Amino acid sequence: MLCISYKEKMKELSVFSLICSCFYPEARNKLVVCEFEDMEVKPINKRASGQAFEVILKPPSPVSDVAHSIASPPKREVSLEDIQKKLEAAEDRRRSQEAQVLRALAEKREHERDVLLKAMEENNNFSKMAEEKLTMKMEQIKENREAHLAAMMERLQEKVREDWPVVL
Repeated sequence: MLCISYKEKMKELSVFSLICSCFYPEARNKLVVCEFEDMEVKPINKRASGQAFEVILKPPSPVSDVAHSIASPPKREVSLEDIQKKLEAAEDRRRSQEAQVLRALAEKREHERDVLLKAMEENNNFSKMAEEKLTMKMEQIKENREAHLAAMMERLQEKVREDWPVVL
């Protein structure tokens, strides 16, 4: 048990402080770890969660109070004209923002209209092309049929001539 308490003291205090606390136990309570101009840090008994320190701030001296105070800028009185100017500027910003939103909406509608017109034009072009292809195909079929019928008629006439010789 004694060994554990000395290990804890070793962790908390420097070697010199440890030796002093062994010889002078009453001085241990008044031990100051670190001292700055305006504060001092004292260790507190070790807690289960870790080390604890007490930070004591010294009261400000009158000399340092004057040196550290910063003068705030003088407040300007707000006149009715200033308020009206600010209100007008706010109204102008609101109108500008509203006009910008309306411009964006008009551009979007214009784009939608252009896209719709282009789609309709492409649809019409496709319909015309399909109609032309169908017409050409039907004409080709008609020509092929007429040529086939003409060839059949020619063969039939030749056969008739061969089978029925002309008698004079």
